[in-house]
Parts: sequence; structure tokens; C-alpha cells
Amino acid sequence: MPGKITDEIIEYVGILAKLELSGDEKKAAKSDMERMLEYVDRLKELPTGEAEPAVHIFEQVNVFREDIVTNGDGHEDALANAPERKGRSFAAPKTFAPQGTGGDA
Repeated sequence: MPGKITDEIIEYVGILAKLELSGDEKKAAKSDMERMLEYVDRLKELPTGEAEPAVHIFEQVNVFREDIVTNGDGHEDALANAPERKGRSFAAPKTFAPQGTGGDA
């Protein structure tokens, strides 16, 4: 196994993860990381030379449809009962006036 997980590595990973690990937790983390590295080493032994690269194990087909508006935006219906309009928007009184502009504070 290339590279062994040292106590310094566990300490450093704990710092990066912002974890305070007890002695038992450090031992468990060290054991877990060593098992992960062993598994990766085992995967390297697999004969993958003839396998085609894949993004996903299942063949995927684009399921998106064309984006076509069929019912409009409902804009005129939304403004139908507006007491006042300003162009294509609702007209409403100002609710905020910055100081010095003459608005009520």
C-alpha cells in the first residue's frame, strides 16, 4: 500500500474538517482511511484497459422538450383589476423616500 495514514495526517484532516477528535475517534478514522486506501489499491488492479469511458453506467437520453410558450404569461389578466397601471405594471404609491428628497419620514 503506497503511503500509510499517519497520526499527523489524521490530525491535519481533523483541522481541515474543523473537528475535535478524541483518541478513540482518531484511531477509528485512521483505520477507516487505511481501509479506503486499500480498496482504491484493489480497484487499480482491475483490468480496465478495454472498457470504454463512461459518464454514467446507464445509457441516458436527453428528456428535455422544446421550450414553447402555449398559454402566454397571463400579464393582462393579472392587471385587469389593478386600480392604477403604469405601462405594463401596477402603479403604487411610494413607500420609501430617502432622506433629503422631501418625502415624509
